[in-house]
Amino acid sequence: MTMAQNLSLFDISGRAMAAQLVRMNTSASNLANAGTVSGSEATAFRAMKPVFRTVMGEVGRATVQVDRIDTSTTAPVKRHDPSHPLADQDGNIWEAAVDSTAEMVEMLEISRQYQNNVQVLATAKGLISETLRLGQ
Repeated sequence: MTMAQNLSLFDISGRAMAAQLVRMNTSASNLANAGTVSGSEATAFRAMKPVFRTVMGEVGRATVQVDRIDTSTTAPVKRHDPSHPLADQDGNIWEAAVDSTAEMVEMLEISRQYQNNVQVLATAKGLISETLRLGQ
């Protein structure tokens, strides 16, 4: 956790939306590389996941920040296919270590969380506008 200055509702939701965008981009990259093959285990694609940390503001206010993007430790799937152009001397290729179904579920969750933050901002904007209108 890190300490930050005064966080407004717009700061909190904006940072949360930025975090969801990073999650969406890494998940999209994972899906784009699902099914790809490599000639060695070391060069095979592995899924990426962002890691977040809490950013604290005043008492009771917090948001998130992307700390780093980790690579999955799941081993790529070895498959024997000597006719493949990327096959090694033993005739093996390695498929990317990406679970397409889990990534699609992740994208649905990310999309909903992003939409929730858009709704928070729209509601806040509406309340501020209504308050200003009442003050006239």
